[in-house]
Amino acid sequence: MRPQLRVIWSAAALCLVSATGLTTSAHAVTYGTPTIKLSASYLSGAVGGTGDPVATVTVAQSGADASALTVTATRTSASGVAGTGDVRVTGTAGTRTVAVTAHGQGYADLTLKVTGLGGKTATTTLHYAASPAVQHSADAGYLTGASDASAAVDVGGGYVVVGNDEDNTLRLYDGSASGAPVRTWALDGALGADKEVDIEGAARVGNTIYWTGSLGNNKDGVYKADRNTVFTTTVSGSGAATRLTFGTAGHRLRDDLVAWDEANGDRYGFAAGTADGQVPKEIDGFNVEGLEFAPGSTTTAYVGFRAPLVPPQNGGKALIVPVTNMDQVARGTKAAFGTPIELDLGGLSIRDLRRNDAGQYLVLAGSWAADDNSDPYALYSWDGVAGHQPVKVLDLPTADAGAWESVVSVPDLSASGARVQLITDDGSADLYGDGTEAKDLSHPEWQKSRTTWFTLN
Repeated sequence: MRPQLRVIWSAAALCLVSATGLTTSAHAVTYGTPTIKLSASYLSGAVGGTGDPVATVTVAQSGADASALTVTATRTSASGVAGTGDVRVTGTAGTRTVAVTAHGQGYADLTLKVTGLGGKTATTTLHYAASPAVQHSADAGYLTGASDASAAVDVGGGYVVVGNDEDNTLRLYDGSASGAPVRTWALDGALGADKEVDIEGAARVGNTIYWTGSLGNNKDGVYKADRNTVFTTTVSGSGAATRLTFGTAGHRLRDDLVAWDEANGDRYGFAAGTADGQVPKEIDGFNVEGLEFAPGSTTTAYVGFRAPLVPPQNGGKALIVPVTNMDQVARGTKAAFGTPIELDLGGLSIRDLRRNDAGQYLVLAGSWAADDNSDPYALYSWDGVAGHQPVKVLDLPTADAGAWESVVSVPDLSASGARVQLITDDGSADLYGDGTEAKDLSHPEWQKSRTTWFTLN
């Protein structure tokens, strides 16, 4: 072909391509700015923790498949708490899991960056808090969303319903994993309560869970009527499918206990223990923390006292008062009482009571005092029979933050290697080293109570 014709043909071809829109620039892909969103902007962990809570992060970019996006930690405000290399992001889809390993107690803001196609990026901040290392950390976990766990009931499949003494919300947790509750039930309206009931004890009979407030004055020695409450919830389902419905409530057990004690010679000093100005957590105070049913009974409940000791002096015994019509007390009926039981717990008082189907009891024993993480704690086995004394099976570790407060369930105590799960009340603990009590932390993801498994035999 002559050179002139080649030039004419090339020019014509270019005009045709342009007219039909088949140029390369017409097919160039454009990518939007990626997005990155955390399921919660706050996360807690523990130094030396295993299985700490995790966060999820959702990423997307218009024009790109989510699998093409990468998520990394690019900045930390406190490398001594957690560095960028301590952040692990797993998963390749639109939702990733973010886990953090803590190196020191305190707070760190961690910047997470998503990088998409076309070199476009976006960032978000994860506000992280790390509590100090604890003893038995390999067997420990953390229940977040509240820090004042005070009563717990096993509902099967490793799940547990937990009461909190700073609010009237019951929380369902997977007791085998750290993290937030899977379901909650706020009962303020059902209880008609303006303040917290101060839930301290719980016991299950069939599909009914009985819950009791502390019945005592508040920490300033002031009577608060909402604390004088016993109520029930009805359980349906089990495990993760557990559901609770409110049952009934009674508000006179404290008054009936005082009247009963006065009618029997004021043996336990309940009137003085409930007097205006009397602090409940004193050796001669008035404070209920344990609740469980008597052997073979669905109506007689053992009410266990943190205070007073009997007599109210060092080395005194722990007190149980049987309420023989607890099923009716929870409906507002006047309480009837059995013969009181005094247990030798080595000068300690009752922090929880729990029984299994075989009639074996565990008594969680601790001090009547408020200095919770320094005084001794112990577990005692008992057969629930008045006159039979309990036997110590384990001294519990102290010095770590939090007070041993709840027994989830009682294993077969005759079995070798039997293990029991306990829960702490961490409400008064300074978990992150800034002087703030856990109950006063502004973010529920940073509030937490600790669970720990112990081998008994």
